[in-house]
Amino acid sequence: MFFKLLIQAFKVKDVRSKILFTLGILFVFRLGAHITVPGINVQNLNALSDLPFLSMMNMVSGNAMQSFSVFAMGVSPYITASIIVQLLQMDILPKFVEWGKQGEIGRRKLNQATRYISLVLAMLQSVGITAGFQAMSSRNIVNNPTWQTYLFIGIILTTGSMVVVWLGEQITANGWGSGVSVIIFAGIISSIPRTFVELYQDKFVNVRPDQIPGSIIFVIILFIVMAIVVFVTTFIQQAERKIPIQYTKLVQGAPTSSYLPLRVNPAGVIPVIFASSISTAPATILQFFQSSNKDIPWIETLKNALDYNTWTGMIFYALLIVLFTFFYAFVQVNPEKMSENLQKQGSYIPSVRPGKGTEKYISRLLIRLSTVGALFLGFISIIPIIAANQFGLPKMVALGGTSLLILISTGIQGAKQLEGYMLKRKYKGFMDDPIN
Repeated sequence: MFFKLLIQAFKVKDVRSKILFTLGILFVFRLGAHITVPGINVQNLNALSDLPFLSMMNMVSGNAMQSFSVFAMGVSPYITASIIVQLLQMDILPKFVEWGKQGEIGRRKLNQATRYISLVLAMLQSVGITAGFQAMSSRNIVNNPTWQTYLFIGIILTTGSMVVVWLGEQITANGWGSGVSVIIFAGIISSIPRTFVELYQDKFVNVRPDQIPGSIIFVIILFIVMAIVVFVTTFIQQAERKIPIQYTKLVQGAPTSSYLPLRVNPAGVIPVIFASSISTAPATILQFFQSSNKDIPWIETLKNALDYNTWTGMIFYALLIVLFTFFYAFVQVNPEKMSENLQKQGSYIPSVRPGKGTEKYISRLLIRLSTVGALFLGFISIIPIIAANQFGLPKMVALGGTSLLILISTGIQGAKQLEGYMLKRKYKGFMDDPIN
């Protein structure tokens, strides 16, 4: 169905241009992901490939961190900055609250603030990660470990991160899909062949001949489970609760009743992306302190506790997903604004008082839906980690649940956007140009 829609979209000049523009931007991103930062010994860095922190960063950056490329930081600092800005709008910083109510002008100011914050975070994370890797490796990762070198590497990685953010904004403005999600999507897709190669070597090459039949059965079961997870995830991501709406002021041609759709998972996959980025922040900070305080035992203990391969780390990761699900659900669906919009449209929810009554009703419903969505996202994200620890699967398979959620959500969003493009072309007015 999706491929049929894609073929139809390519027949329309405007839509084809958007798709090709997006592919061009992704080509630039993948090209930059293979350009190593000067002064870094990648071979020594590969010795740390088993680090869970490195695996998480690779997932977000599309394996750019593994080669320590100029795009190694990816959109991670920008995502963290977005969380900070959204938190500050919740009656914490009056200026940000005021901007949030100013419409398009306020949105531009908030976007500018997000960029400045992401610039600072990118610099701090770049220097911290570089110093942390240098401290954890038995051999030099930085060829000339001086403060001037760390500053130089930090500037390059920060510049690369901001370029990636700019590329994402270009996709959002002129291309197909949401820029940040599409870039992460492309990074995950690029790592899939490597994951299959690692799985093949682990189950068929590096085993005795008598173990191969068992490996075949295991891989078949793994793919069946993956297919079930894809089906369930797609179903949950598209499921919605329909709230009936009645109209008090009838406009010519308007219906007497309608419904307000609320998704079962209102936050989508954004909480997973947030949690993946935020979970790397403690590791970055701890690595930075460990580089200068190697003899403090509690740093190593805390770092191990936050490792997602341990039970404490898995709980921390799942808890972040749950918290961000509730937070972002109320950001996406603002009950107060929704109540105001219903009143302005002359509509109401049957058996519910307009105004505060409607706001409370939507808030309660949103909490119930977010509970289901949060448990679902947390379950899908940590189950592959548990399976990988129990059966010794490759590290990228452990993050397969998180990757799968991002892939499916971005794919659904892209398909719906394509449908929107095609629907818009079908209903052009008589003053518009014919379909190209």
